[in-house]
Amino acid sequence: MQANYCRPDLFETHSTSRCASLLSLLLLFSLGLSPLASTLAKQHEQNETKQKERTQLAYAESFIDAFYSFDPAQLAPLMATAEESRPRLLYYQGWAKGGNYVVLERARCSMEEANKVACPITVQDDPVLALRTGFNVTDTFHLTFEGKTLVTVDTSSNDQPIYYEARKWVEANMPEVMSGPCKNRNTEDSTPEDCARAMTKGYQAYYDKIVAAAKP
Repeated sequence: MQANYCRPDLFETHSTSRCASLLSLLLLFSLGLSPLASTLAKQHEQNETKQKERTQLAYAESFIDAFYSFDPAQLAPLMATAEESRPRLLYYQGWAKGGNYVVLERARCSMEEANKVACPITVQDDPVLALRTGFNVTDTFHLTFEGKTLVTVDTSSNDQPIYYEARKWVEANMPEVMSGPCKNRNTEDSTPEDCARAMTKGYQAYYDKIVAAAKP
């Protein structure tokens, strides 16, 4: 027996109206599914974004753990895909070790923007202590990802102007520091720990000869 769903039947005067009703129901059903499908797709996309952000945040926290371990063997593998940033961050880690960085406050890493995580860390360190300002600097690590892959790491800080003034003074008045332990900064041939210790002595000299001497 052959089905005859919507074919007009000359002997059934109401077949056309039944067909139209069925088509109308099908149309309404399909229109009803469209917003639902859109909502489900949006929810799926949001869930994927949240999962990606959780992965990025967890990676960033592991990065901070590795950095403040002061062990380059822990930090370097996490930067395998961030080749341009790696020498600079490994140098900075060595500087932090030589400068006796002590973490005073570690805020949780958070999403700064899509695929970019910010991790602010407040520290106490010898170079700043040498300037006797009573200030503790906050360094912020900015980690940029492509999906789950770390691609770059940048840093920023809220150093006081006196910090930069002292560094310029050391560069101008203690050339043996710049040509010795602080030579080849941010490269694999550098000695960041020795540089931090030498700059601390330079900052102490700046304080004694410039800051303290100017006090009444």
